[in-house]
Amino acid sequence: MQIILKNTSEEPLYLQIYEQISTQILNNTLPFDFCLPSIRQLAKDLRVSVITAKNAYELLEKNNFIYTIAGKGCFVKKQNNLKTRNLLINDKVSEIHNFCNKYNISIQEIINKLK
Repeated sequence: MQIILKNTSEEPLYLQIYEQISTQILNNTLPFDFCLPSIRQLAKDLRVSVITAKNAYELLEKNNFIYTIAGKGCFVKKQNNLKTRNLLINDKVSEIHNFCNKYNISIQEIINKLK
């Protein structure tokens, strides 16, 4: 599992971790039932706080990318790619909407750039 964090990014570290792990799950780089490092180990490996690693894992679990077995660890959950894809699209649409509101950019401007 490879995760590269950018401290200069405006995106919080836990979201960077979440996005990279979820992408690896969707790409089958991390297969079904793969055991992820413990929260403490992930925090140590990435040189982030335990809370940052915990927040990333909680978001992964909330969005059905992983499941936890108490005392054993966190594991990659079998994916329903259509459902997961829709969740990811909805998250990005919400992000774009918030971005547009924050910087007073019209949705149409974004659509034009996507074409």
